[in-house]
Amino acid sequence: MKLNELRNRPGSTHTRKVLGRGIGSGLGKTSGRGVKGQKARTGVAIKGFEGGQMPLFRRLPKRGFTSIGRQDFVPVNIGRLQGAVDAGRIDAAKLVTIEVLVEAGVVRRAKDGMRLLASGELKAKLTIEAKGASKAAIDAVEKAGGSVKLLVKAPSEHSEKQRAKTKAKKSKGKGAAQAAA
Repeated sequence: MKLNELRNRPGSTHTRKVLGRGIGSGLGKTSGRGVKGQKARTGVAIKGFEGGQMPLFRRLPKRGFTSIGRQDFVPVNIGRLQGAVDAGRIDAAKLVTIEVLVEAGVVRRAKDGMRLLASGELKAKLTIEAKGASKAAIDAVEKAGGSVKLLVKAPSEHSEKQRAKTKAKKSKGKGAAQAAA
């Protein structure tokens, strides 16, 4: 095979339609778009429009909700931690945090924190700081002689006040129902 014999695979390339080049071309004047109207113009995409039929996204029921306070944790297995210790990327004597793992290249980004999971085997004695951990992972770390410190977000003043308000409303409602009976 020579350079001048190189060709694209058959069917991989197409010649573009020649639009607006006279009535004889078959695609002259309106270029196959019909006449006038919104869809004849450029830059129009009527997303979800099904010709007056109820669109699919409106026919399907709504399910669930997205919590505004949701946190996205990075799952980290104890087996990966052991691998990083063996490779010398993590110092077993120091505190293992999400920042240390990002620096060591064990995880790509910190997100909202780390959740420790029990897949794999841990032999190194590590002190780990995580936002969450499975019971099996905590047991495995403690069995190896280490410890897990869970970071728990303290409830804010606002949420405490809101909780108290809700509790007062509920108890007020119960009192009114008992008085009526």
